[in-house]
Amino acid sequence: MAPGRKGRIIKRSITIAVVVALSLTMEVTGFIATPHGERPEVSYTTLHAIVPLVFAACAGVAWAIGPSRVPARLMVLFPVLWIPLSFLRVIEDIAWLWPLVYGVHLWWGLLTGILVLLYPRGGLGDRADRVIAGIAVVASIVFLLGTVLLAPPPELLCDCAPNPYHVADAPAVYAVIDIGYRLVGVLLALVIAGRLLVRWVRGSVPARTVAFLMPLALFAWATTLAAQAVTYATSGTSDQVLATVSLIAIASIPVSFVAGIAHTRNMRARVADLMRITREGADRGLWAESLARTLRDASVRVYWWDEERGRYADAAGEPIAHDPADRHGGHGLLPVASPTGMPIALIRHDRVLTDNMRLLDGVSSALRLSVDNGRLRSEIERTLEQVRQSRARIVEAGDEARRRIERDLHDGAQQHLVSLGMRLRLAANQARDRGVEPLGVELDGNIAMLNDALKELRELAHGIHPSLLSSGGLALAVPELAGRCPVPVEIDVQAEGRLPEVVESTAYFAVAEALANIAKHAQATRAWVRAHLVDGELELVVRDNGVGGASPEGSGMLGIADRVDAVGGEIAIDSPPGAGTTITIRIPVPTTG
Repeated sequence: MAPGRKGRIIKRSITIAVVVALSLTMEVTGFIATPHGERPEVSYTTLHAIVPLVFAACAGVAWAIGPSRVPARLMVLFPVLWIPLSFLRVIEDIAWLWPLVYGVHLWWGLLTGILVLLYPRGGLGDRADRVIAGIAVVASIVFLLGTVLLAPPPELLCDCAPNPYHVADAPAVYAVIDIGYRLVGVLLALVIAGRLLVRWVRGSVPARTVAFLMPLALFAWATTLAAQAVTYATSGTSDQVLATVSLIAIASIPVSFVAGIAHTRNMRARVADLMRITREGADRGLWAESLARTLRDASVRVYWWDEERGRYADAAGEPIAHDPADRHGGHGLLPVASPTGMPIALIRHDRVLTDNMRLLDGVSSALRLSVDNGRLRSEIERTLEQVRQSRARIVEAGDEARRRIERDLHDGAQQHLVSLGMRLRLAANQARDRGVEPLGVELDGNIAMLNDALKELRELAHGIHPSLLSSGGLALAVPELAGRCPVPVEIDVQAEGRLPEVVESTAYFAVAEALANIAKHAQATRAWVRAHLVDGELELVVRDNGVGGASPEGSGMLGIADRVDAVGGEIAIDSPPGAGTTITIRIPVPTTG
């Protein structure tokens, strides 16, 4: 963990611990200072003390995963302003303090309302939110000033010292400020709850999944708050059930906030899944389907940029015939462009997702990655195909050169040497007929040397390209090749008819190299060669009973692998130590039309 981040976590933890301790201190000392007969039930006091603890715990979570720091700071400030009225008995003798505490003892409602307005984006979304927040702040300041300047000591709550800030004896004015502040707070809470509830009912699936708990919690709190305000205004006694429900509703608001941003964070995590799904460049139809499933927004539409026509079109190629944003409805547009500024696509989505720009940025990155991967994959496949074709042409050109050299040797040099041998034989016979025996012996020696040279030339021509392969195919060439191997070889060649020349030459030279390796390194007493056509492929298996341990990185094996790969084939080598070596080669056989 980075030192800076660790330091921030320590500071936040200390802050949360301090405000929790302060809140519990106010709760406990107030309960103790209250006369025994006037104390509320222990269960209610316990629940009242738990509410700020919930806010503090949620503050820690919001700091870690929230869209901004403001909601977490409001949650941390809440326990400080969650002041039980019983705490006035603790400070009743501190004349300068109790009016200030009493003036802000309802400000927790201000914090809660603003917190709801910040949900889920972490900031005030529109002008209406800013107006509501402004009214709440102004009303809270007016209540604070009215309490400090006009409020007499609250006789029902404490035996407080006289208010040192008192400027006028106007109980009616203060009553209007007191009751009006509470009614304004209830009205604003109901407005906020109503807006959230209507937005949730009318919203799409993404809107409902993001804001699924907050409307219920806020509505429960607002209704119980309204009932309590009415009983307060009529000098009645608030019902204990209403008070308990109100506390539970208040405590559920930060939980709802954290649940909402956690859900949003989870949606961003699903974008990572989207990247994995489309990392190889999914087709356009699948991409739009995966995006709709990831965002849980069935209204998602993806319009792709048609560079040739200079317009956006859907996956079927149909151009956009209307305003895709539906600007007077509930949809927004997310343009996606390449790093160079070239348009890629236009994504129509539910407008509620606009509040989560991190999510939309992730979607943009996923789409760019998908398009880039698809483009790169196509380019790589095209390049690989060009390389395969080039290597195949090189192999074919090499085989053709081998055949030409073999023909030139057979029809040129070999024929001249054979003709020269016949002339020398004729000259030797004539020398003997004329009684020049020494000359005949010398000519016989030259003829023997010429035959050795002719034999070597034939071996050289056979190594370049065997004539049997050209005339009879693998069925004749492989047995002849095996016959020249010092290790006994069992042959099973069942290729049906002649194969393409490049396939036959590749198979022949692969067998030749494999048998040469067996003769040099395998220490085998027996070998097997099998060649069959299987599902449009020539399956070639060369096996021995030698010492095994053949390395695929050896020059002989690499030569076989390169030649096989050049024609699109595959090679597998199984060579456990002490158990012989098996080379399996599969070469695709092109169909001739």
